[in-house]
Amino acid sequence: MNARNPSLVDQLSAMDARIRFIISVIVLGLLMTGPFVITAILIWASAQPAEQELLVQLIAPHLSLGALMTTFGFILGLLVIRYLFRQYVQGLLKMVENLRLMLSANRDFRVTPEGPPEVRLLAEATNDLAQQRDGLMDDVEAQIATAKASVEAEKNRLAALMSELAQAVVVCNLDGRILLYNSRARLQFKALAQGGTAIAGGALIGLGRSIFSILERNQIDHALEVVRQRLDKGAAAAIANFITTARGGQLLRVQLVPVLAAGEDLRQRDMTGYVLTVENITRSLEQESRRDQVLQSLTDGSRGCLANIRVAVGNLMDYPDMELEIRERFVGIISDEVVRMSQRLDQTMSEFADSLKTRWPLEDVLGLDIVAAAQRRIEQQLGLPTKSEEIDEALWLRVESFSLVFSICFLASRLIDNYQIKELRFRLLPFGKLAYLDLIWAGHAMSTETSYTWETETMQVGKEISPLSLRDVIDRHGGEIWYEREKAAQRAFFRFVLPVAAPDELGASEMIDDSGVRPEYYDFDLFHFQDQSIDLDRPLSDLTYTVFDTETTGMEPAAGDEIIQIGAVRIVNGRLLRNENFDQLVDPERFIRPEGIRIHGISDDMVRGQPNIEVVLPALHDFCNDTVLVAHNAAFDMRFLQLKEERTGVAFSQPVLDTLLLSGVLHPNQESHQLDSIAERLGIGIEDRHNALGDACATAEVFLKMLPLLAQMGITTLRQALEASEKTYFARVKY
Repeated sequence: MNARNPSLVDQLSAMDARIRFIISVIVLGLLMTGPFVITAILIWASAQPAEQELLVQLIAPHLSLGALMTTFGFILGLLVIRYLFRQYVQGLLKMVENLRLMLSANRDFRVTPEGPPEVRLLAEATNDLAQQRDGLMDDVEAQIATAKASVEAEKNRLAALMSELAQAVVVCNLDGRILLYNSRARLQFKALAQGGTAIAGGALIGLGRSIFSILERNQIDHALEVVRQRLDKGAAAAIANFITTARGGQLLRVQLVPVLAAGEDLRQRDMTGYVLTVENITRSLEQESRRDQVLQSLTDGSRGCLANIRVAVGNLMDYPDMELEIRERFVGIISDEVVRMSQRLDQTMSEFADSLKTRWPLEDVLGLDIVAAAQRRIEQQLGLPTKSEEIDEALWLRVESFSLVFSICFLASRLIDNYQIKELRFRLLPFGKLAYLDLIWAGHAMSTETSYTWETETMQVGKEISPLSLRDVIDRHGGEIWYEREKAAQRAFFRFVLPVAAPDELGASEMIDDSGVRPEYYDFDLFHFQDQSIDLDRPLSDLTYTVFDTETTGMEPAAGDEIIQIGAVRIVNGRLLRNENFDQLVDPERFIRPEGIRIHGISDDMVRGQPNIEVVLPALHDFCNDTVLVAHNAAFDMRFLQLKEERTGVAFSQPVLDTLLLSGVLHPNQESHQLDSIAERLGIGIEDRHNALGDACATAEVFLKMLPLLAQMGITTLRQALEASEKTYFARVKY
């Protein structure tokens, strides 16, 4: 026997304890009855027949008393042996399990001194050794942390860069498994999700998932082939582009760039994965199509008008002496067609302006840069001197730079043409969440009607014409503009009221709750992951898991109780991905039991109007596809799912691991295997207890702590974990 194999030693020790207890009971019985039986046999064998009859007469009346005393002594001895075994043998075995917890799963765990004085002293000595071990481990971990700080800093810089990019970026290994994605990709694919995948934010993007659930495999394979050919030819930029259609019909423009292994020769470097940049071009194509239709309509409509005008003008020129009535008719045709063309042009320009306004991107711009750009353009194009009065150089604006500068130049041009101003001054000051941008000049006062006319007419500066009005630009910025007089200084000014750039302009649907830490959107170890179906002989550490939990109307699935909440999280490459979760209330289409409400706090009003189980279960199936299911007391949750297979047409056929059964495998001598007790032993705090997602997260943490303990017992594969679970007492529980 290899004494360094703790799993074998623990199993044999537990088995030996049971055998030794049985042997002790047998020995006790033999010691209490054996000497008397042997003595009686020897005396009986050596006695004469008359003596034997005398012995029978003397002993027979007292046999019942002797048997009773022997039985009483045997029971008393059995109780003593049982007590000693519980205090010393089972107590020490329980201490061994606690020591395993202390060594592998929970460093802060300490053995509770209990039992006989000798066992208590052993527990105290063990705790002292653990304290010394923790001090040494703290020193080692500090040195390791220092050594890894540089590498982690590089990884975090890359993660931060990828997370904050404005473009959707997804990095995959050659097998199509996602190993990195940024916030924009998460938001974009969540917006594209339809049907079941749209429930509970279950967009099919996540670490370890296949990109082929989102994009077509054949298009990516073709792009990879194009990249390989370019690499073989030594191309400087081995990039492939293609356009594909998402599930909902949206058009996506995708660029694929290879990730190459280290090496000097570009042609000999192996491709280890690829980077995808994804852009949704559906809206831009719709706008382009709309503009094309408008231009086509303008062209087709103008062609007929021009033809009629050309004929009318030709007749007027060819027949200068035609009758007045006929001439007036041709002139009327020309006039009507000109009016019709003018109306069509106005309508086209209006539609084009609306399209242009929808395309305006508002950006954070330093206010000083806007003023400088306007001054430079006014001085160069209009020859008007400009100056700055009060400028807050640290003020940032949320504007569209070109249209705003063009609007300022338009006003300057109108002031020159109508009031011959000699100089234009700028003032930029903050006012709460707004900014005041003033265009100041000295000169004559202007009327309110003139100001209104300038706001609504089409803007023009020199030969440059915009289809927009000043009011269009102001409305697009959500701002305001007005005219004021400074009577004391004999000056006037136009005031632009503009939005100040806020540090966070994301809408509610785009907000990402990272709980104070950066979401786990990357896992570079997945570069080496190979796509395989769920193989029972694969190591537990290599598998991807979905840990789930349900809250129900009651505890009797066969009696009509229903699911009211499902929560699930994923474990990929040994890491719990809290941000890749599934959390959904379910309408049970029946009332919730009052005793259940007291436990989970979910009332009938909270679930009324939520999706029913026929909608939620397909979404959950998509979320946990190709993963091993994990739950605590999984038989209870799986029974609810199985009873809905016929109604929903969804079957969860993947393997299921139960942390309740695994706890029985790891710690058979512990008194409780409830989730709270297991979490306390492993040093895990449960937040939001009796909430499906909260319990799923706690179960996931428990499961991750169990993996090294199972490895110590020699349970390293999925098959071994399933077989060990089936042998526990709790596996007999049925619902």
